[in-house]
Amino acid sequence: MKLQDLTLKEFLEKTASNEAIPGGGCSAALLAAISTALTEMVANLTIGRKKYADVEDRMKSIAKIMSENRTHFMNDIDRDAVAYRLVMDAYRMPNTSEEEILIRKKKIQSATKIASIIPLQLAQRAYNLIAIMDEAVQMGNVNAASDGMVGVLTCRAAIKAALLNVRVNLVNINDNDFVNYMIEKCNEIEKNSI
Repeated sequence: MKLQDLTLKEFLEKTASNEAIPGGGCSAALLAAISTALTEMVANLTIGRKKYADVEDRMKSIAKIMSENRTHFMNDIDRDAVAYRLVMDAYRMPNTSEEEILIRKKKIQSATKIASIIPLQLAQRAYNLIAIMDEAVQMGNVNAASDGMVGVLTCRAAIKAALLNVRVNLVNINDNDFVNYMIEKCNEIEKNSI
């Protein structure tokens, strides 16, 4: 069963357990999904109201954008889990002969790169939505403004959490060009998402 298919209670119980999955990366993806759901709610509470007729088309567009991204972030919950498993599987590979050690090192490097790319993609996608979320708060149903603001704050938390996961993984990567590129991207997203 996919993690995204668990009930909220099951997901939280599994997160609180002694299992490593779901962990921080999966939780960052869930936060991002929640942020889009809150923004979509603002749009949906605006659509069909006479008072907001002049922004209805934009709110329909925002609702669609958030719905599509919510689906993507939900999938990221499981993408992160798969990436983590790849890293753990690589560390469990045999390492008694020189050949095994070399193969294992390569697999660890490859898997760890994947495990750093996924949260960076999540952070970038979430960052790209912040301006749209702000727009929904500013133009949308005033009665849902606080929900939209929570969506924006939750999105920023998702970005920070995802970037933390990127940086944690970068410590174990030997490819300096890759690491420097990823650090640059992290810094850029973090600086612009505050």
